[in-house]
Formats: sequence, structure tokens, C-alpha cells
Amino acid sequence: MIRNFIDGNEAIARGAVLAGCQLFAGYPITPATTIYQQMLRLLPAKGGICLQGEDEIASIGFCLGASMAGLKTMTATSGPGISLYSEQISFAIGGEIPLVIVDVQRLGPSTGSATKGADGDIQFMRWGCSGGLPVIVLAPVDVGDCFTLTMHAFNLAEKYRCPVFIASNKEIGMTCESIDLDSLATPEPLTREYCPSGQSYLPFKVESAAMVPSFLPIGGNRLVRQTSSTHGPEGYITADTEIIGVAIDRLEKKLVTAVDNFTFFELDSDPRAETLLIVYGVTARAAKTAVEQIRNGGKEISLLILKTLYPVPEDFLKRCLSKAKRVVVVEMNLGQYVREIERLVDEQPVIHYGRMDGELICPETIREVIGL
Repeated sequence: MIRNFIDGNEAIARGAVLAGCQLFAGYPITPATTIYQQMLRLLPAKGGICLQGEDEIASIGFCLGASMAGLKTMTATSGPGISLYSEQISFAIGGEIPLVIVDVQRLGPSTGSATKGADGDIQFMRWGCSGGLPVIVLAPVDVGDCFTLTMHAFNLAEKYRCPVFIASNKEIGMTCESIDLDSLATPEPLTREYCPSGQSYLPFKVESAAMVPSFLPIGGNRLVRQTSSTHGPEGYITADTEIIGVAIDRLEKKLVTAVDNFTFFELDSDPRAETLLIVYGVTARAAKTAVEQIRNGGKEISLLILKTLYPVPEDFLKRCLSKAKRVVVVEMNLGQYVREIERLVDEQPVIHYGRMDGELICPETIREVIGL
């Protein structure tokens, strides 16, 4: 067994390379910069390309262009950088361009505190695009998650032809742990489905139950059209409301109806418990300790650590919520994901604790909020 002493950012870089990433482009920004530095060390040795753009807008643009040419791509940023990605995120959604985006969150708003963590971008990752169509957001807890969820992120981007976010933060990205990466369960790398040879290519025509069109790279031997405007199956701009409605409906359903296939979580359920604690991200570490302390004190409690935040895994959450008489949600913001829980509960009370001042939420605070 070979153990590696690495932080979450390096684990993301290693997972990306193992998943087949061929191009990384980014712009230095704390606390995401070391992902770029690790990719600069790892990727060229595998025949890949690592670029620093003149800014965040150029960096994500490099990734989109390379992805349209058939490469697996990733970018990483934090704070104000994710805001600058917004227009290109919309392009990736509407143009069905596979892309992995790592957001190593730091305390905001604006430039905020570059060296303090938070989970203040959770709503932005879901809604920070024109049109409001869904994206996939995965939230790691530790170094192991950073490695495995990055590999899943690439597979999901390829399978569903969409942007996939890794919702890390400063504490996860820059905390080192000793880990045996070879012992982790990792998925086999996937690639997007290509249009068979000998066929005329309609870039947005869907012929499978997955509701995802086949792919051809721009610059090849067959004509490929790409646009950021509303379009029909052939890729031409259209104002036909029926065609537009069908296309928008498909972009939503291809992810929302498939979320059960990529709902990642940890559930530590006690059948006797009336209280369900829901957390995600680095707060899960403190939650595990708090739950252990509560149980050592003779009380019952269940713990759900969500790792797929969006699309919201509604059916799974409803099953978990149905077994609880009260729900506690703890997160490192002022109340972003708790809104998803509140709309899914039946009549159970939802207790929320949020903190966004740069300090981690400790087990003692979680126990005080729960009251057990």
C-alpha cells in the first residue's frame, strides 16, 4: 500500500488526469491556484495541454473550444472568477459542451477573503446562468472525494454533454491528508457518444432514450454547426416557439430525470432516530464527530451527507425525510441549500444553522443546534 500525503486540490488534479483530461486552462486565484500548478506538472507528461489564460473568461473559453474539438477539459477558479464564467457556463449548457468546472469556494462577497473558506457559491453554481437550466453539482467532503468525484464529473460531463461543477472550498482544497488512492473505488473513464460514420450529422438531434445528442468534433471531415442561440436539431438558429420549447424541455429533462443515476451520498441512519441531520462539504467532518458524540451520550440521530447537490435528488431526499420527525440543516452560508430541503418536507420542522464568517462550524456548535 502506497499512501499519498496530498491536499484536495492535488487530488482533483490527479483524478482529472486519470479520467482522461486532455486540456486544463485557468487563471491564478487563491485558493484554486494549486490545481493549475498540479495540472502543469501532471498533464504535459501525459501528452495533455495546460494553459494560463489572460483572465477567467479566456480560460473557460479555451476549455469550451477544446471540448468542441473533442478533448476532455477542465478549469478551476474561486470567488470572483466563478462570476466571470457565467456567460460561458450558459454557452456550455445551451451548446451541450462537456466541461468540468472546479469552484474552490472562498469567503465572499466579491473578492472577500482569499484565505478563508465558505460555501457561498452553492446557489450560484446552480442558477448563475441565463435561462436557469439545470447543471450537475458534486460536493466533496475530503481528499478521497476530490479524487473520485472528479472522475465521476468527467464521466457525467461526457455522458450528458453538459458542464459539471465540483463544489469544493478552501478548507477541502488546501488541507492535506494521508490516503491510499489505489484503494478508492473509481469509475472507468467514459467518452461521449460519437455520430457513426457515413451519416449526415445533425448536432442536436436526439435518437436515444438518454436525450443526449451524439457528437462530432469541429474541424473534422464532416460539417459541424455550433451556436449559442436557440436552435433546432440541425443547429440553425430558430424563432419557432414549438422547436424552442422542445429543445429547452429536453435540456432540463436529460439531467433531472437521470439524477438517480448519479446521486452520491453517505447515509448513517438510525431507525430509532427522530432527528435527521443534513450536511454537505467540509461541514460533514464536524457533523460526523457531533453524531458520534450524541450517540455516545445515549441519544439517537441520523446523518445524511449529500454529495450530489444538483439536480436536487428529490425522490431520494423525500425517502430520507419521510423517516424523520424533525430535520436539521447545517451549512457554511446563510441558508442556500436548506431551501431545497424546506420545499421537500411534509410537515416536519426544519431547523437551520448557517455561518459565513470564515470560521469552520465545529461539532460543539452542531450539537447545540440539534439540542441533543
